[in-house]
Amino acid sequence: MNQKPVRVRFAPSPTGHLHVGGARTALFNWLYARNRGGKFILRIEDTDQARSTLESEEMVKHDLKWLGMDWDEGPETGGDFGPYRQSERMDFYKKHAEQLLAEGKAYRCFCTDAELTAKREQAEAENRSPHYDGTCLRLSEAKIQEKLAAGVPFTIRFKVPEKAYTLYDVIRGKVHWEPGTLGDFIILRSDKMPVYNFCVVIDDHLMEISHVVRAEEHLPNTLRQLMLYEAFGWKPPKFAHASLILGQDRSKLSKRHGATSVGQFKEEGYLPEAMVNYLALLGWNEGKDREEYTVPELIKAFSLKRINNSPSVFDLDKLKWLNGIHLRKLTGEQLAEAAEPFLIRAFPFLKSRVENRDVWVLSVLKMIQNKVVLLSEIENWLQFLFHYDLKENEEMRVFFSEEAHLTAGRLLAERILSVKNLTPENFWEAAMSIKEDGFKGKALFHPLRALLSGSLSGPELDAMVPVLLSGTEIPELVSIPERCRSFIEVFGK
Repeated sequence: MNQKPVRVRFAPSPTGHLHVGGARTALFNWLYARNRGGKFILRIEDTDQARSTLESEEMVKHDLKWLGMDWDEGPETGGDFGPYRQSERMDFYKKHAEQLLAEGKAYRCFCTDAELTAKREQAEAENRSPHYDGTCLRLSEAKIQEKLAAGVPFTIRFKVPEKAYTLYDVIRGKVHWEPGTLGDFIILRSDKMPVYNFCVVIDDHLMEISHVVRAEEHLPNTLRQLMLYEAFGWKPPKFAHASLILGQDRSKLSKRHGATSVGQFKEEGYLPEAMVNYLALLGWNEGKDREEYTVPELIKAFSLKRINNSPSVFDLDKLKWLNGIHLRKLTGEQLAEAAEPFLIRAFPFLKSRVENRDVWVLSVLKMIQNKVVLLSEIENWLQFLFHYDLKENEEMRVFFSEEAHLTAGRLLAERILSVKNLTPENFWEAAMSIKEDGFKGKALFHPLRALLSGSLSGPELDAMVPVLLSGTEIPELVSIPERCRSFIEVFGK
């Protein structure tokens, strides 16, 4: 028996930035499509005209592209099942609403908002379920025509069957709903705009979606959708509802937990490879004791059956850890490309060198590659190259208040300044000469680091010295002789 081709979709509402929850949903769909040789469709659900904007749509698409998720069909990309914006598919919804009306599976509801509110309040007061009471379902045809002729506004309600429904969810297993769970629900508002559950069923069917992979918060919607599939005589797709993503306090992840949008993480200096790696682990596990994956490895290993149904806690420390791992594995060119906006923003005078992948810039990035965890940290790690002020440096004042440190620093500065045309070789020869004065190990290297960087922490000396010596043609760089003279000026007396 031939299996139906895998066709999955990510269908965001363009009302803001792409949230990490939405990004994970998109990723699970994308990985499944790529694993099964299927199609990944981007569909824009923009029927909320008050909140949907093209600007938000572009932000969502930009974030998906940054994460490396390409789509096979969608706005601008095209495809055989378009249009791919719901606002451009109104004729489909109108046609199918009219079909349900004609078949007696839906009816016009002329009740006003005030009347509906009164009915709901009365039901609650009587401890009844606040379902619609079917007032307009019982209207005679003559009464309906009278209201239509008078131009009375109406919605279209779906007539809910009195029966139980069962869903076999790929992730959650059997989900059951008893009769009476829902009342007759609206599928078309009085302004003729279709509601979400109506649109999504029509779109998923017409676009031949085989699997609907989404967050568990959509599970209550599934009952309405199953009813609509049945009413049209359509076979529903397979459903897979992934667990929610929680904050560290185990409440639903929100802005109060910190960054929650993909764009924010990008600005903070996370790599797309690390974000994809981490998002995949939020609810999915290959079944091995492993956490580090490349994208091709994720595609190969991914399975819907390996998604668990327990909530996932968003652990920022773990994301940072993964980011550091992926960052350290980048080639020099890859790191320069990723770091470009951060370098140019922090040090605009390096713009042309960064864009041209200057050899010195590559050596600078290699110097700190094993130190940084986020790309946004690069600025702080490299400030010492262009800023050297011992007069206002409390850390240095305390360090060199110790006689041994001060003596070593003075000797180092004097010996290095005595060398003309510094090279790495004669620099180290001059620095190591203070061993004869009794300074060895930490007693030598700690003062040397402080002298060169103006700090007790920083890049390794073996990497720092060549960078400082090879960048002398950059006017903004504070050279080693300048550092030594500054030290003597502040601490040499």
